[in-house]
This record gives sequence, C-alpha cells and structure tokens, in this order.
Amino acid sequence: MYSKQVWRLIPLLEAAGNVQMAIDNWLLEQHQSGKHPSTLRFYTWSPSAISLGYHQRKYPEYWQNLTWQGQKLDLVQRPTGGRAVLHQGDLTYAVVTSGITGSRLQVYEKICEFLIQGWRSLGVELHYGTEGRGYIHNPNCFGTATSADLVLPDGAKLIGSAQLRRSGAILQHGSIRLQPDAELFAQVFGAESFRTVQLPQSLSVEKIIADLITAASDCFNMQIELQPLSPSEWEEILAKL
Repeated sequence: MYSKQVWRLIPLLEAAGNVQMAIDNWLLEQHQSGKHPSTLRFYTWSPSAISLGYHQRKYPEYWQNLTWQGQKLDLVQRPTGGRAVLHQGDLTYAVVTSGITGSRLQVYEKICEFLIQGWRSLGVELHYGTEGRGYIHNPNCFGTATSADLVLPDGAKLIGSAQLRRSGAILQHGSIRLQPDAELFAQVFGAESFRTVQLPQSLSVEKIIADLITAASDCFNMQIELQPLSPSEWEEILAKL
C-alpha cells in the first residue's frame, strides 16, 4: 500500500515579520539540503507590518512612519517576489515542499488546491484572479488579482501568494485577509484600493486553520506531525537575523 508522506506542522505562531521571514527561509534551506521534511505552518505578524517583495525597492517614504494601535508598523523584506502586503487582520500560510513539477503557475495551482478545498468546506468558494501583467504598476498586492491569487465570488481578493524555488525545493506563502482595518489599509494604499472581505461571521481562526490542515492532508496525500520549533532550531533561525 502507498504510504503517506509525513509533513511537519508547526503550530500557529505570532512573531515579528523579520522573524517569520527568517523561519520560512530557514525551512526552505533545511528542506533543500535534505535535512527537513515538507512543512506546513500558519502565522500572524506582531507588530503589524508591510512586507515588500524581494525585488521591491521603491515604496512611499511615509510607510516608514506609519503606526497601528500605538505601535510602529514594521517594514519587512520577503524572500519571495511580488508586491507589498499589509499584514494586519490577516493569517499567513507557508508551504515548504519539493517534487512538484510544472511551470511556476502550475506549481501555484497545485499548492493552492488545499486553500480552495479548505475554504469550500468553510462555505466559501474561491477562484483564480484574471488580471494580466498590468499588476506590476500597482504597488499593492491586494489591489489586483492575478492568476496566482484567489478571489471571492464578488471579485474581492482573499488570498495573495508568492513563491520562491531553489533547485527543486519550493517555498510558497500567502496572506489570507480575515479582518483588515479599512482605515489602516487606506492609509497605506489609498482608500480606493480597499475592498471589504465578506466572510461568514462564525468563522474562527482555529476553525479556518483546522479545515485548511484537513484539506492539505488530502491534497498533498500527507500525514501531519505536529512539532513546534525546538530551542536549537530557534537558535539557528535567530542567528540569521
């Protein structure tokens, strides 16, 4: 009988953006060198932050001085491409794996399948965005929806993802908008770029994560092993900051 691949699940983690990016980077390096299994994790950003795509060097100067609920908004560079994402009222997922073949878009779609399936079980239908390359002129990741993004039936973008591939190993992470603050979003990207996300009221973060894990187990034919980061792993990760 075909045995399921064992994936590591790192429990929900709240931390600063530079720490979260260091973890994703470390997981990719470890997996690429064969020291670490495929991994799934969910996390939130504290303090709230704007993450910039790896190649994104230009952004408004005032972004450096924004605050949210009395705390300065972090500006963090991602290891992945794409445009700026505001991480407030969102949940981020990260998948680190290998052995998925195809074009960048085909790999996106194979990984995103668990997001579509998981949200469907929560009563929310998602489909891929349809924007062309014109998005590169928009600094706001959630201002347009490309074919690598997942949108709600009304066209509002729920999940924006970005990807990094290193010799067969893949890191794909993405922001799931749950309760974005319209005022902060308007401050960062302009009021005209904000679209309300209509989700069922009863959904808790725990329920969302549980259904996404179930869908991932099915889509990746995997067996989950819950394993927090160990003290020695934390040491390695924080040494890279």
